[in-house]
Amino acid sequence: MSYKQTGPFIQSDGPSKAQYSYFDLLTKPIEIYLFTDPLCPESWALDPIIKKMQLEYGRFFSIRPILTGKLSKINQQTAHPPVKLKQWWEKTAHQTGMCCDGDLWLEAPLSTPSSISTAIKAAELQGIKAGRYYLRKIQENLFLNKTDISTDDQLIRIAQEVNLDLDEFRRDLHSNSAQKALQCDLKLTKEMDVDQIPSLVFFNETVEDEGLKLTGTYSYDIYVKVLKQLLQKEVQPFEKPKLEDFISHFHFVSSYEIAVIYEWSIERACKEMKKLQLKQLVSCVPVKHGVFWRYNRTES
Repeated sequence: MSYKQTGPFIQSDGPSKAQYSYFDLLTKPIEIYLFTDPLCPESWALDPIIKKMQLEYGRFFSIRPILTGKLSKINQQTAHPPVKLKQWWEKTAHQTGMCCDGDLWLEAPLSTPSSISTAIKAAELQGIKAGRYYLRKIQENLFLNKTDISTDDQLIRIAQEVNLDLDEFRRDLHSNSAQKALQCDLKLTKEMDVDQIPSLVFFNETVEDEGLKLTGTYSYDIYVKVLKQLLQKEVQPFEKPKLEDFISHFHFVSSYEIAVIYEWSIERACKEMKKLQLKQLVSCVPVKHGVFWRYNRTES
C-alpha cells in the first residue's frame, strides 16, 4: 500500500516509549486538515476511522475539515447522470460498510448542492466543533434519509437539530462571511494540490516542515503510523470507552462504526447493541445498507 506525501517522515531520536508531558498536550502538537465534501460517499465512509483516531489518539491532534467544493456542481445532469450517481453511492456502501442510499438521486435529487457547503461554513462560524457536528448531521440526512436538504428550510431544520443559534445561522447562511470562509477552503485545496477526496494532510509544530499528505483512504494502522512518526515518540492509545459511554456521546452511530472502533465483527457489534436495546438505552434504526443505533437518553 502506498501513499502520497509532500514531506519526509520525521525519524525519532528519542526513547521508543517516551510520552508527552501535560504541557505538551495543551497545544496538541499535530494538526490534521481533512479535505472533504459533504456529497462524497468515501468521505462519509472515512468517519469511523476518524472517530477511532480521536478516541485513541485525540489528545495529540486537532482536526480541521476543509471543504473542497469538488462536487458542488454535481447536479449537472450531463456530467453526473442520476443513475451513475446512484451506482457510485451504492458501490461505496457495499465496499465500505457505511450506508449510502443512492436512491436519493432518483427520488429527491439535490436542487442546489453548492448551498450545502455554504451552510456548513455558516455553522462553523459558531465554532469548529459546531461545524463538524453540523457536517455529520448533513451527511446522515444525505446518505440515509433520501431528502433534498439543499433548501434553506432543510438546512435550518438541521441547524435546529444540532442546537445551533438559529438567528445567527439564518443571518450567516447567505452572508459574505460564510462565502469568504468557503472560498478560503477552496483556495487551500488548490494551494495544497488536493485532487482527490478524501485527503488528510498532517502538520507538526515545526513551521519549516511541509505537511504530509495521504490521498484517498487507507487502513487505520497507516494513519496511526503517520501520526506516531510525526510525533517522534512512541505513544500508546487511550483505552476505548465503554460501549454505553460511546453511544451516549455520539448519539447516532452504525453497527459498522462500532465494529471498526471496537475491532469487532458486524455480528458482534449488533449483538452488543441489542443488549443495550433490551435495557431501552438505544433504539434500532434500520437503513438500506445496515443498521444505525440511536441513544434514547438525553444528557442531564
